[in-house]
Formats: sequence, C-alpha cells, structure tokens
Amino acid sequence: MFPTLLAASIWHNQLWYLLPLVVSISLVYGATRHELMQPILANALHTALWILGFMAIIAAILIGVNWVAS
Repeated sequence: MFPTLLAASIWHNQLWYLLPLVVSISLVYGATRHELMQPILANALHTALWILGFMAIIAAILIGVNWVAS
C-alpha cells in the first residue's frame, strides 16, 4: 500500500505545476494574437479551457487503457 500512496503523493505534487503553466501559455498565446487587454484575456480563457479539456480527454484515455490492461 505504501508505494501506491507514495506514487499518488508524487503525482499530486506535480499537478500543482499545471495551473501556472496553463495560465502563462494562454496569456502569451492571447498576447500574440491581440494588442488590447480585453481580447487578450478572452482569448487566454478560451485557450486555457481548450488546453485543460484536451488534457482531460488524454487523461481519461490513459486511465481507460490502464483499467483495461490491469
């Protein structure tokens, strides 16, 4: 049980890097498309949701493959 708990805690700690990474990527991508603050923030929100949705789909696929394989 200890290795499973250890692996979960390591994965949980690495998940904290997701939020600043998605925010920074979204803001930079939005700033390359627009010059005004309002369109930059709107595009950044859209891009962040797109990135998180894509990552959720990939995570669901990987969890499903892991469940089928075990």
